[in-house]
Amino acid sequence: MLFALALPVWSAELSYQLRVDGLACPYCAYGIEKKIKALQGVANESVEIRLNEGIVLFEADTETAIDEATLRQLVTDAGFTLRGVKTQSVEPPDE
Repeated sequence: MLFALALPVWSAELSYQLRVDGLACPYCAYGIEKKIKALQGVANESVEIRLNEGIVLFEADTETAIDEATLRQLVTDAGFTLRGVKTQSVEPPDE
């Protein structure tokens, strides 16, 4: 009998911070959260919305980097205004 040991494969990710005008209620936040989670490469559990600050945070694989034009269109389609985007590399944890 063969046993295989499955080790997690970690890849670098990009962390995104969006400044969004108009995020005022949980229902509004849910709409934009659904659209972000639908993007290819987005880690669903990483989406965080800070209503009082108008900030949306999430992480995505570096292989599927999301450009600012795509994010601007997504935010506009959700009924909001994108004021800025910051990205930062997130390195995998050391083992």
